[in-house]
Amino acid sequence: MEYTERKNLTHPAGLSEGLQFFAFVKIAPLLKAPDEGDRLLEKLSGVREPGKNRSFFLTVAKFSMIIHVDMDAFYASVEMREQPGLAGLAVVVGGPAQGRGVVAAANYAARKYGIHSAMPVVQAQRLCPKLVLLPVRMPLYIKVSRRIREIFQRYTPELEPLSLDEAFLDVSASERLFGDAVKIGRKIKNDIAEELSLVASVGIAPTKFVAKVASDIDKPDGFVVIHAHEVQAFLDPLPVGRLWGVGKVTGSEFERLGIHTIKQLRQQPREVLQYRFGKFGESLWNLAQGIDPRKVVSDSQAKSISNETTFAVDISDQRLLRNQLLELTEQVAFRLRQQGLYARTAQIKLRFADFKTITRSMSLAAHTQTTKALWNVAQELLDAALAGRTRAIRLLGMAASGLSRQASVVQQADLFSDPEQEKQRELDRLADEIRGRFGAVSIRRGAGHHHKV
Repeated sequence: MEYTERKNLTHPAGLSEGLQFFAFVKIAPLLKAPDEGDRLLEKLSGVREPGKNRSFFLTVAKFSMIIHVDMDAFYASVEMREQPGLAGLAVVVGGPAQGRGVVAAANYAARKYGIHSAMPVVQAQRLCPKLVLLPVRMPLYIKVSRRIREIFQRYTPELEPLSLDEAFLDVSASERLFGDAVKIGRKIKNDIAEELSLVASVGIAPTKFVAKVASDIDKPDGFVVIHAHEVQAFLDPLPVGRLWGVGKVTGSEFERLGIHTIKQLRQQPREVLQYRFGKFGESLWNLAQGIDPRKVVSDSQAKSISNETTFAVDISDQRLLRNQLLELTEQVAFRLRQQGLYARTAQIKLRFADFKTITRSMSLAAHTQTTKALWNVAQELLDAALAGRTRAIRLLGMAASGLSRQASVVQQADLFSDPEQEKQRELDRLADEIRGRFGAVSIRRGAGHHHKV
């Protein structure tokens, strides 16, 4: 849809500041005084020929729609597909209770008991004594994730995976072939259901943030489209906890301030939120306005590849955090290998319950894409970051940066002279290609000891 009338320019989601200013302040001169409109648009477009600026406006003011696809209860759904007899039962995927395992995924039947990811399995079993506990089979989920990505790539190469089970897609260059974003989103959802017997929820909106909220708002099996002029009406009534990064602690702080909905937060002066929450407060204010200028960045374009998770409940148990970090590292390493990339730097990100966010990074001796090399550094960073700290963690992330299409000279030499390097490459190959057929337990990497693989 092209927005050419003032009444339609009710929300500037995703537009540059210059175009936002134009949309709100200068639309009348554009329509009523062509010369003044041309002069303003010359600044925005760089086009100096009178009259051509208005056609520039029609092109630039077209709102691109971003698709967010999120698989419903992915790990558990894959297991239920493999074992149809589990239908109707409360199912979780996770580590063994006796090993202080945690829930990696819970199906919707289990969630009715209050079970959620990152919850200790022992606690989940107390909530639901008949709970079906299945081991994590990461290579199987990776294999299915590849199939899902192949479906995405039928419609666009511009996709940004967030994890194995969700991704953002920019389909603006594909609309002439396949129809608009809504049609493409529906095709993707149907393809996943028909070919993989899995259910995806889809959100489509002008920005990443709104698209992600839209995909979650009507789970499971959701399909929600929010057009540009609907963004504020969609966000306003939602609880403030829908904003990225707002957990129980932040939510409690907003409760004390009498802020319960996104509308109430958006009506606060930006300076007040900045004073109380720093840069995080400014970010929340922007999201509440529907402002999120981030573009979809595919792995092939990215300067780094990362995965992060926000816990439903803040976690202080370092063993649980290490288990979660290992899973994130495995996913990042898999994406590196899938893209044919090598990383020189590993980084972790921690957000504490008191809103403070820190990052820690370390360079490796050489570019790598092996899980073990990245994991050794990641867990060292985690241990150092948590040393002497007792605060609970709300968000945990892992990233690999300093990307290259080629292994370093040192690593290339190691491939032929270092048996350990060859062993790790073979382990990764098995993990990526074969192990899903047999389950992950027999060769699952251990997070409990520093160099156990």
